[in-house]
Amino acid sequence: MGDGGTSRASELERGEARKTAEGLTYLSGFGNEHSSEAVPGALPEGRNSPQRAPLGLYAEQLSGTAFTEPRAHNRRSWLYRIRPSAAHPAFTRTHNGTVRTAPFTQTVPDPNRLRWNPLPDPAPETDFLAGLWTLGGNGDATQRTGIAVHLYAANVSMDRVFSDADGELLIVPERGGLLLRTEFGLLHVEPGHVALVPRGVRFRVELLDESARGYVCENYGAPFRLPDLGPIGANGLANSRDFRAPVAAYEDVEGPVEVVNKFCGNLWTATYDHSPLDVVAWHGNHVPYVYDLRRFNVLGTITYDHPDPSIFTVLTSPSDTPGLAGADFVVFAPRWLVGEDTFRPPYFHRNVMSEYMGLIEGAYDAKAEGFVPGGGSLHNMMSAHGPDRETFDRASSAELKPQKIDDGLAFMFETRWPLTLTPHAARAEHLQQRYDDVWQGMERHFSPLH
Repeated sequence: MGDGGTSRASELERGEARKTAEGLTYLSGFGNEHSSEAVPGALPEGRNSPQRAPLGLYAEQLSGTAFTEPRAHNRRSWLYRIRPSAAHPAFTRTHNGTVRTAPFTQTVPDPNRLRWNPLPDPAPETDFLAGLWTLGGNGDATQRTGIAVHLYAANVSMDRVFSDADGELLIVPERGGLLLRTEFGLLHVEPGHVALVPRGVRFRVELLDESARGYVCENYGAPFRLPDLGPIGANGLANSRDFRAPVAAYEDVEGPVEVVNKFCGNLWTATYDHSPLDVVAWHGNHVPYVYDLRRFNVLGTITYDHPDPSIFTVLTSPSDTPGLAGADFVVFAPRWLVGEDTFRPPYFHRNVMSEYMGLIEGAYDAKAEGFVPGGGSLHNMMSAHGPDRETFDRASSAELKPQKIDDGLAFMFETRWPLTLTPHAARAEHLQQRYDDVWQGMERHFSPLH
């Protein structure tokens, strides 16, 4: 088939994938004990592992936490599948591409403020996995601590299946919709949404548009959960019911399927004689989710001062120190600003936490230029940052009437440790060379006579 035929075939496949994506239904509620069956009677009643599972299926438990972790934090699901996961050949090492894993030791942590333009367009026939590009990270995947920050750029759907034994994956699309076919069912993820794929869950990414681009936080530590609300009370921020889990859907495919497993920093491959996405029914709380960021219930000041960005936390991965997260996922969603006698953009700041920020659409209210959708900035711990000169000048003299911020959608991966870059991120052509210039020319306004 010539290029024109290939292009038409890809367009038809994307059309079918989009039709499927737009017709999906979901289960609601983050952390719920969900249950779903694609075929009536596939879920056993009253027990998890009967002597003979219904419909000739195999019962299998998938544990995302240790058996003895507290019930409130325990993550596990029971899967009822056509073949057990154990039925596979040996894995062999395959090329890691531009995927890297903690510990990151090839460069030294950099105290400088850094900013990147979007990833260049990928080579033809690049799927989601081949298009993963690791910016950096911290901790140690083998010790289940820290995170990695990846970006992705893809132009074809995956015809293989991927799972990550090192951590859970928070996928943040910036361009192009995705259809995620997981062991638990299907998720439709567009820019403005995020998808959370738990540790060890197998999935395939199909493109709904000609190309796709976005960000990924690989969380090695405790699974993401909703943050405690404290004095906020019982409601606000991300509502549990707005997280959508898939309903059971299975592939009954006999034939060769490549399965890639990320394990302790390396990619391993095996060719199965069947699709591992063959779960006919399941129940539990170790499940994938999709969440619409525009449903985030933003809270803010109605008197004075700009609140700390912790009030924008969607999900958190706690550490052994209360309040000190291994990873926080923060969103700067549309919101009203009404503070009186207040400098309204995010304030100048030095932080013990390290911050990687990305932009999904529009503009960010603290950066007038240079921070574009698909790009990102890194402010490691105690690096001084804040609004650029143009933003400061404008905000310092603006009329303080109620103002709606609705022309941008930005997010942040925040973490307790410095993020160390990969060599290819430190030398990338799309790394901006004069980022520090945005703070140059900040005029002296001090006058002891005031």
